[in-house]
Amino acid sequence: MNPELMGREFAPTEPYLVGREKVREFARAVFATSPIHFDPEAARAAGHADVVAPPTFPVVVQEHTLAQLLAEPDAGIDFSRVVHGDQRFSYSRAVVAGDELTATLAVTSVKTLGGNAMVTAESTMTDASGAHVVTAISTLVVRGDDA
Repeated sequence: MNPELMGREFAPTEPYLVGREKVREFARAVFATSPIHFDPEAARAAGHADVVAPPTFPVVVQEHTLAQLLAEPDAGIDFSRVVHGDQRFSYSRAVVAGDELTATLAVTSVKTLGGNAMVTAESTMTDASGAHVVTAISTLVVRGDDA
């Protein structure tokens, strides 16, 4: 893996419109049971504008930014050797249906450990007004030849 990826920032993605049905589908897929994920009235009663996405929903948007990294010609990342090492989220507010999220990826760490390479990247997501909503932090492990 190219160590010069460290500090690289990629172009913002096209805005992703968070749809009510996408939130509901994701909630079912991760076995979320709270009514705020399914019922707009329950979400409004809890102080939200519409149904609330489960906490891991931003991976749907982050996928587009990570695709930029994996497609980078000089990255030196063989996707067939990639495993997901870690995932974290830092929220300013919940993601709700109707949000238009734009994500920008920045590579924050590149390390080599035991023949494997690890890259940590942050996808910072803002809403249509430019306000921060969530940052999704992923660490990808690129297995070495002997792994």
